Amino acid sequence: MPDIILYAKQIGKGFIQPDKTWLQVLDNLSLEVERNTITAITGASGSGKSTLLHLLGALDLPDQGDITVAGESILSLKGKRRAEYRNRTIGFVFQFHYLMPELTVLENVAFPALLYDFKQKSAAYDRAAEILAAVGLKDKVSHLPFQLSGGERQRVAIARSLINSPALLLADEPTGNLDWQTGEKVFHLFRDLIKERQLTAVMATHNEQLAGWADRKYHLQAGKLALPPD
Repeated sequence: MPDIILYAKQIGKGFIQPDKTWLQVLDNLSLEVERNTITAITGASGSGKSTLLHLLGALDLPDQGDITVAGESILSLKGKRRAEYRNRTIGFVFQFHYLMPELTVLENVAFPALLYDFKQKSAAYDRAAEILAAVGLKDKVSHLPFQLSGGERQRVAIARSLINSPALLLADEPTGNLDWQTGEKVFHLFRDLIKERQLTAVMATHNEQLAGWADRKYHLQAGKLALPPD
C-alpha cells in the first residue's frame, strides 16, 4: 500500500482581477503524493502551478478543500504554528534564489535552522557545511552570494531548503532562471539529493524534459490536474 505523505482534497482558489472579475485558478483539484518520490506539475504560464505550491506550503490558504501534509491539516495551523510548519515541515526552492546578500553562503543555508532554534547555532552551521559539501560548494562557504555564478546560487538555495530535513520539498521552476546546461546539472543534483536523503518533492516546471525525469507527472489545466497523455 502506498505511503501517502500529502493529500490535497477538492482544492479551490481564485482571485479578483484588476477589472473586478473573478478568476478561478484551481477548481476542485485533488492530489496525492507518495513519500520518497518526486512529483512534477506541468502547465502553461498562468495555469496555477505557483498558486498550487503556495497552498501546499501554507504561504496561502485555499478557498475550499483541505491539504494534509505528514498527517497535519494546513487549515488547522494558526499564527506562529503556521510559520513553524513552513520552516520545519516544508523546504522551498524558487526560480530565483532569494539569498540574503549580506550573509555568507554558510549563513544563508543555516538561517532556517537558526530561526527554529538559535541556541543550536554550532549544530546548524555544522549541518549547513555538510549539505554545502554535498552540493559541491565546500570551498564556497565563506563567499557572499554576489561572488557565485547563477548555478552556484541555486545550489545554495537547494542546500538551504534541506537544512531542516523537511517532510516535503516544494520547487517552483527551480531551473527556470538558468541556461539549459546549467539547469540540467542543477536538477540532477536536486533529484540525487532527494533520492539519497529519502525526501519527497513536488516540482512545478514548464520544462517537459525535466518533468519526464520525475517519478510522477501531472498536467495542470483549467484548474485541475490530470495525468498527461502518453
